[in-house]
Amino acid sequence: MSTDVSGMIECRPGARLWGPDDEDAVWEAGIDLFLLNRGNAYDGLACLVGIRNSFGFRPLVEDRGLPDDASEGLRGDFADYGGPDSVFGTTWVTWVELSATDWQETDASGTRSRASAAGADTDWGRVWSVMRILGEVHGAENVRLVAWFH
Repeated sequence: MSTDVSGMIECRPGARLWGPDDEDAVWEAGIDLFLLNRGNAYDGLACLVGIRNSFGFRPLVEDRGLPDDASEGLRGDFADYGGPDSVFGTTWVTWVELSATDWQETDASGTRSRASAAGADTDWGRVWSVMRILGEVHGAENVRLVAWFH
């Protein structure tokens, strides 16, 4: 049985304009991961979030759940997939965290790096490009990817 990833890139433009504590500094739905995804590379899922991790990667962000302050658009999308009763492995990662990632870290065998599994030259590269651009506009701490699996 295959494992599919769904999710969304969110950003918080009001935080850049008025500060992160302002009432208008809310997360906004940016782009659905479906529009950037071309398949299920399990090595990428393993090194990023620990899903299908037969490779032995140390996951970056495993099972953090849905952010408490998720955008309305993301919450609606999540509910359309059945919410927590129908999906698993829900997690999120900010552009700050991804920018600080050691992409040369390897799996348990020492043969596959994070870069080769989910780096800029993989299908994840499009996701990282969108997040990087949004981070340049709104600040890296105001951009995140939220994902879940089914």
